[in-house]
Amino acid sequence: MTTNLEYSSELMKHFKNPKFVKDIQNPSGVGEVGNIRCGDIMHLEIKVNDKTKKIEDIGFKTFGCPAAVASSDVVCELTKGKTIKEAKKLSKDDVIKKLKGMPAEKIHCSVLGIDALKLAIEDYENKK
Repeated sequence: MTTNLEYSSELMKHFKNPKFVKDIQNPSGVGEVGNIRCGDIMHLEIKVNDKTKKIEDIGFKTFGCPAAVASSDVVCELTKGKTIKEAKKLSKDDVIKKLKGMPAEKIHCSVLGIDALKLAIEDYENKK
């Protein structure tokens, strides 16, 4: 079975040259999610300034398709510098818009990125 996926040039840019693939030293929160059906696994770490509640640093490691890697990178880009409250409002639509579209069968990748972020925030809040 073959599929003909049309990835936007913006999505391919984030896939080929992600800026946020890194480990965060002493992360404030960690989130990890996976999708058994497609095999994507996303690991996301955040560093939060406890006084300002801003996400000062963020990094990810993703095993998956171009849409999964690009979505992870965009979640990080859209989240860095935001407060926890602002980061919680990030949606799959924000990710898809930033990537200038995504094939319908890959939308779940944008959701996985958001879910990993929410788990990292939850992990941070549970430690407080």
